[in-house]
This record gives sequence, structure tokens and C-alpha cells, in this order.
Amino acid sequence: MIRDTHGDLIQMALAGDFDMIVHGCNCFCTMGAGIAKQIKATFPAAYEADCRTPKGDRNKLGTYSSAKVNDLTIINAYTQHHWQGSGQKADYDAIRSCLAKVAADFPNAKIGLPQISAGLAGGDWETILQIILEELGVTDATVVYYRP
Repeated sequence: MIRDTHGDLIQMALAGDFDMIVHGCNCFCTMGAGIAKQIKATFPAAYEADCRTPKGDRNKLGTYSSAKVNDLTIINAYTQHHWQGSGQKADYDAIRSCLAKVAADFPNAKIGLPQISAGLAGGDWETILQIILEELGVTDATVVYYRP
């Protein structure tokens, strides 16, 4: 079942609201903007997991790396190849693949996610929300609309 709420995903995760958070990353091991930058600062192990993957490798699209911090798992979902330039960088097939893998690998997790790939990656939120509903619909997932 997919729910939604307003708040700060990272603060909610730190408070124990989720077993796992899933956020979108590019394939260049940067985590230098948006929520990825905040996750990097709050959970350095997530960035370290990202850095253990091949930098710039297009084959990472649709996969993820992960880090466990106490009882929280952070999923770095490779949903876009690069971050440069304007326009859409979100890859809908990669988003679908990442979320399908998360649902298969963690069927009982309580998942929190932001508006993944709809911000800096330029993806269409209605399209992405439909993918979330299709791929995570049988899981316990909450989309957190950012409100500080």
C-alpha cells in the first residue's frame, strides 16, 4: 500500500519511521545536490556504498547500492545517468527497474521515498508516481513530499 505525507524524509528516517529510504542517484558517484547531498551528509555510509560502484558506468542504471546504518537501510537507486545540463535526466525504465528490485529484495520493509527523480532529474511526477504505484504497490511504502 502506498501512502503519502508531508515532512522531511531524512528526519523521519532518523526518528525510526522507516526501515529503508530509497532515493535517486546519478551514475557518477557525486551525491552533490538535492536530497542525495543531504543523505550523503547525514549517512556517509550511503555515499561510501555509492563510491564502491564504477563511476560513470551506464550499466548501473536500474540497479542500486545500499548501506545499513543502525536499523536503517539506505538505497542509492541509479535512476539517471548524469546530472549535467537542463531538461529531463530521469530514466523511467531505470526507476521502474530499481523499484521492482527493491520490492523483490525487501518485501517486508517499511519504505520511505521522496519525489524520486522529479526534482533536479526533471522527471514528470505523475509518470513517476504511476511507476511507484505499479512497482511498490504491494509493499509498505510512503512518499514523503518535502516540507521542512
